[in-house]
Amino acid sequence: MTTTAVRKEGPAAVTPPPTVGSHLRGYWGRVRGGDIGALPAVLGLIVLCTVFSIMRPSFLTAGNFANLFTQGAAVTLIAMGLVFVLLLGEIDLSAGFASGVCAAILANVATKAGYPWYVAVLAAILTGVVIGTVLGFLVAKIGIPSFVVTLAGFLAFQGIVLMLISGGANISVNDEVLVAIANRNLPPAVGWALAALAIGGYAAVQLLRYRKRLSRGLTADPMAVVLARIGGLTLILGIAVYILNQERSRNVLINSLKGVPIVVPVIAVLLIVWTFVLQRTSYGRHVYAVGGNKEAARRAGINVDRIRISVFVICSSMAAVGGIVAASRANSVDPNTGGSNVLLYAVGAAVIGGTSLFGGKGRVLDAVLGGAVVAVIDNGMGLMGYSAGVKYVVTGVVLLLAASVDALSRRRASASGTR
Repeated sequence: MTTTAVRKEGPAAVTPPPTVGSHLRGYWGRVRGGDIGALPAVLGLIVLCTVFSIMRPSFLTAGNFANLFTQGAAVTLIAMGLVFVLLLGEIDLSAGFASGVCAAILANVATKAGYPWYVAVLAAILTGVVIGTVLGFLVAKIGIPSFVVTLAGFLAFQGIVLMLISGGANISVNDEVLVAIANRNLPPAVGWALAALAIGGYAAVQLLRYRKRLSRGLTADPMAVVLARIGGLTLILGIAVYILNQERSRNVLINSLKGVPIVVPVIAVLLIVWTFVLQRTSYGRHVYAVGGNKEAARRAGINVDRIRISVFVICSSMAAVGGIVAASRANSVDPNTGGSNVLLYAVGAAVIGGTSLFGGKGRVLDAVLGGAVVAVIDNGMGLMGYSAGVKYVVTGVVLLLAASVDALSRRRASASGTR
């Protein structure tokens, strides 16, 4: 008689989270393998802030800290849109003057036509959508290289700006709401409330993700790492809000100047929205897929042409937002709005932050980090009395270094088989 052993099966074993040490070793292994992300931008930002703080103590004042946000806001917003185009390995050379066209539309609708601010903002953003649709159609459906299409747009939009502002006369932007976007501040209590809301939201997302992965038996980051991320964001936001809530006016009796600039939560909201789109939606996964291998994405059933058109629409729409902020900061629109170094700084911000020029790698956060680096270089060297020529040279060198790091990291990733 044969006896058959009966084995009782219990619940599936849950994979325990790795230790902090193994997590750090894994991160270092990814860095050595070429996956460096935004690490160079973060390190560069720390070094630049340290150097400028030592050379010019006024760099650390509350007034200059607030100025950094407003100074780099328009470039950062345009760079956020450029990230989507760069993820596909394309380029948009018209983004700068596209922002100028949208700003000119804003000024005409609000000032000359006398419509409310929300109508002017909607008209400017719709103009950006139309521009992006045309550019994307020419690239995706007609097959013209994005370099050629957007270079043509760069020249054409410059002329359109001149026509919209009657050949060179400035158009003032006087609407209080529009002016407030880049020139007014939130009440200190509101700044603290928004910081608390951001920290609470981030903590909830991190902890829910941790619990969900463990409940599914997947490997999750150590709880200590999750708490460190939450604590790091709390520290950064706490210090930033505290500094910005300090009185920055030289004569309080005439005018009080304190609080978080209104443009900061504008950038933060757009950062959250576009990060969610790229990392938590099927559309975002399709963008990365097309950027990584267009033909493989097509065979997987992804409508590649639609994705290519959509990224240009997003890019030009964000250029419109950047144009609105630029017009708000200057209180006017002129022939140079969106011109000069705007495009170069915007592309530089995206690349310096860690977005690859070869496509398939990048985050919207890269544009914010890169925009901070560009703003710090421009601001710090201005405080030190360097000329515009020196600023351009230094920014160009930093951009070249970022592109070199990207190229070398991709080569290392290919050699190690991680890409």
